[in-house]
Amino acid sequence: MHTIDYVIFVVYMLAMLGVGYYFYKKNKSSEDFYVSGRNMNSWHIGLSVVATDVGGGFSIGLGGLGFTMGISGSWMLFTGLLGAWLSAVFLIPKISKLGHQHKFFTFPQIFNHFYNAKVALLAGIISAIGYVGFTSSQVLAGAKLASATIEGLDLNWALIVMGVIAVVYTSIGGLKAVIYTDTIQWIILLVGLIFIGIPIAYNAVGGYNAIKESLDPSYLSLQNISWHQILNWSVTIIPIWFIGMTLYQRIYACKNEKEAKKAWFIAGIFEWPIMAFMGVILGMLAKVAANQGLFDGITHASEMDSEMGLPILLSTILPIGLMGLMLSSYFSAILSTADSCLMAASGNIVTDIISKFSKKEFTESKMLKISQIVTLSVGLFAILLASQMQNVLELMLYSYAFMVSGLLVPVIGALFWKKSNPKAAFWSMLLGGTTTISLILSKNELPFGYSLPKHLDANIFGISISLITFIILSNYHHKKLIKNGI
Repeated sequence: MHTIDYVIFVVYMLAMLGVGYYFYKKNKSSEDFYVSGRNMNSWHIGLSVVATDVGGGFSIGLGGLGFTMGISGSWMLFTGLLGAWLSAVFLIPKISKLGHQHKFFTFPQIFNHFYNAKVALLAGIISAIGYVGFTSSQVLAGAKLASATIEGLDLNWALIVMGVIAVVYTSIGGLKAVIYTDTIQWIILLVGLIFIGIPIAYNAVGGYNAIKESLDPSYLSLQNISWHQILNWSVTIIPIWFIGMTLYQRIYACKNEKEAKKAWFIAGIFEWPIMAFMGVILGMLAKVAANQGLFDGITHASEMDSEMGLPILLSTILPIGLMGLMLSSYFSAILSTADSCLMAASGNIVTDIISKFSKKEFTESKMLKISQIVTLSVGLFAILLASQMQNVLELMLYSYAFMVSGLLVPVIGALFWKKSNPKAAFWSMLLGGTTTISLILSKNELPFGYSLPKHLDANIFGISISLITFIILSNYHHKKLIKNGI
């Protein structure tokens, strides 16, 4: 990279830190820190939601899918559109009202409302673990991009640099800083992809005819995918819209139900088709460039990590100045998810775990300070975790699967089934999450596992165990109440 690119990139990073510092001065309470004072409008929230959900993990991950399977990889984010719109119709009308009425900060507080404190504590632990892992995946995505584009910067140093920037401005600025920087970051990313990344990459590889000659025809087909893969993406990604702590925080942060629903419809459209196709197309262009030998001297097409194709493509084709802008665009996506997930993990730990065990009543200023310290500590741990992983999409979907398999069934039961009860919720949560993690760690072959990553299949088994447990215990408890005349 040229000096001009470094200057552009550094100015961008300083601007993000500046936003964090600005809201550090504005935040007066934990309500400001975690739910932005509950007065945000639909466009800020909508852009923040899609920036958080797509972010760096899916941006780099989508590039990897485009590199390996072409435009069919876009179906992964179609499940995001379905999830967003389903939750807008079925979830938000219930949660928005409860959040404003009871001044909720976190997702597990819903469990405390419908079940009891014990269930809420377990939900907080599961959610916190999942979001720490998800934060790590975003930091890893940023590190991969940085190490591929900045000469002489190895992956571990990139992890430290990216992680510290994201952690510092999030821990001092809170959710309002996150939402406003998300809006800025998402606009930067869209402008960068539409006007810089895609046009220059398209011309660099020689246009459509060169693409057709270089790639297998399946890359240009939307049918280059099995029903198994679509099923597993659907089971893993759609439910996150019903149990994602980052999403509940934004529902609470909206002015009212109408603004929240509008925000979710906006987010769905930006997920698919807009971001889905831009991400896989760039990954596919990276595959063309690798096949054409544009990466010779850097890496060989048959040996390279598919998720590194996109960063290497950008560093190879972009001229001075534009490289800095495009790099800032992708770091925008990465930071927009990392900061939100860090806020979610911190909120779970402070509100749902520490507050449950603490016997002291904290003042608002003291609670705000604790929140900032916990956010910083969680962020540093996430950086350490990221240093032990290699694949962004894998780490991200591990985190998704763990949360979904444990939390989905109890929250759907709480909102829509009158027979639900605390015991059923607790054991379905525990057994569902444990089943998924056990199957992932066991590395055993599962049905249909011959063609799919095993952790996605494990998630289906975890949800099934959770559902069966929940139904059996709920019905047993309900019959017991009837028998006792209650």
